[in-house]
Amino acid sequence: MEDKIYSVAVSCRGVNGWVEYDTEAKTVKVFLDDEKAVADAEKFLSEKHVIKVPHESLLDFTEETFDPLADVKSFQTVLTRLWENTEVHVDWSRPVEYVKAHPTLD
Repeated sequence: MEDKIYSVAVSCRGVNGWVEYDTEAKTVKVFLDDEKAVADAEKFLSEKHVIKVPHESLLDFTEETFDPLADVKSFQTVLTRLWENTEVHVDWSRPVEYVKAHPTLD
């Protein structure tokens, strides 16, 4: 069974935090001690995006529209574009539970 809350660690301008996507309520919440980064990320992660996705090869792309709040897979896909649009970096390898327990430590 899928968890109700999908979380991933993030950072912005030296501040660690995390993003939570509620799979039932279809909402996103950013926990980061940077008001501008929170506002930018929450706005970006609440809007639909057209993203070029690869298929058979690195030259075979098509544009697809993703609603990040539709499901976890769509949310994860849009997260891959978060940094270039908001300066909020998704740290896929950092354990999010550690960041939640120690948000100010690097």
